[in-house]
Amino acid sequence: MRVLHLLKANRGGTWAWRQAAVLKAAGADVVVALPPGTGLTPAFRRAGATVVEADLGVSVDEPWRAASALARVRRLVDDLKPDVIHTHAAGMAAVARLALGRSHPVPRVFQVRSPEHLEHPALRRLDLATAGPNDAWIATCRWIQQAYLQQGVAPGRVFLSHHGADLDRFTHAAAGGFRKALGVSEATAIVGMVAHMQKPRTLLGQRRGPKGHEVFIEAFARVAKSRQNVLGVVVGGAWDGASAYEARLKARGRELCGNALRFTGPRDDVPVVYRDLDVAVHPSRSDCGAGAVESLAAGCPTIATDVGGLRDVVIHGRTGWVVQVGDADRLASAILQALGDRAEARRRASTGQELVRDLFDVERTGREVMAIYRRLTGMAAVEEEAAERTAIAV
Repeated sequence: MRVLHLLKANRGGTWAWRQAAVLKAAGADVVVALPPGTGLTPAFRRAGATVVEADLGVSVDEPWRAASALARVRRLVDDLKPDVIHTHAAGMAAVARLALGRSHPVPRVFQVRSPEHLEHPALRRLDLATAGPNDAWIATCRWIQQAYLQQGVAPGRVFLSHHGADLDRFTHAAAGGFRKALGVSEATAIVGMVAHMQKPRTLLGQRRGPKGHEVFIEAFARVAKSRQNVLGVVVGGAWDGASAYEARLKARGRELCGNALRFTGPRDDVPVVYRDLDVAVHPSRSDCGAGAVESLAAGCPTIATDVGGLRDVVIHGRTGWVVQVGDADRLASAILQALGDRAEARRRASTGQELVRDLFDVERTGREVMAIYRRLTGMAAVEEEAAERTAIAV
């Protein structure tokens, strides 16, 4: 079975090459098309995938490039003749559908990691309107699965498989390195937010970024006023041209928190960061849940909003604390509770660690995706029929 993965970017998405490695081991011929670059390309090749360098994305800022991008997709599919086409983002899914048409015979799978497009009527309608009878979705959290079912998509076309992750990196990371880099002792509690700074989408009426940085800054200002020996950290940099937004966040942080809040910029040792945080905060208004999976995998007490994939892993009173979107007061209260009862915080984090190790094991999730391919191509039905004939013969 040949599977063509279409990626818009050559960075981020480290889970994608890990999934490719499992699919390859399961017998799939994995071909990955992504823009030229050195970000993910070496990792995909190490995973055994064939890499085709091709810029297939369409930007709303450059609509005149759409026609050539659609033509490149058509040529790629004609040349490779895949059995399944797999996309990982709403924009790329739409490009593949528009390039090939709604009735194209090759099954197309859109693995939906982010719920954001489903939360906006226009983008949701675009997703559904461009899909044909051979299109299917892999929801990476229960919220996404239910959203499609509520829109009338047949259950046989929406599958649930949580995105796999390399959890051992977080479980076995050594503690102490991040504290040393910050120059703070064990006497100082560290409350952190690890997320790229994604600017608000003004075309969708957004005034604040999707990851909730503004809310974290406002909440931590309250924490710093209520408790001594506490440091807030924001780990991550500007994403996709959001440097002006990053500057605004830093200015807001200085205004409300002074020296009690630090912006570290991007770091490539996120597992080490989570091992040294006393509390990890995920205040997103839209989220697939990946950050909370990482913090819990590291055994870090975790607070999150009640949205998207975060709901699958951060369960109030069991694996962490849950607060409503945009509520800085309640977020501050949850942080103070977690810092005030370390034994309870560790208990919830330990339970969460067990949960994510079960749900997000990449070997298991990769095999789930392979089973979905077999079902969509009819291979599963053929294998079941052959097994039944063998059983009858015996």
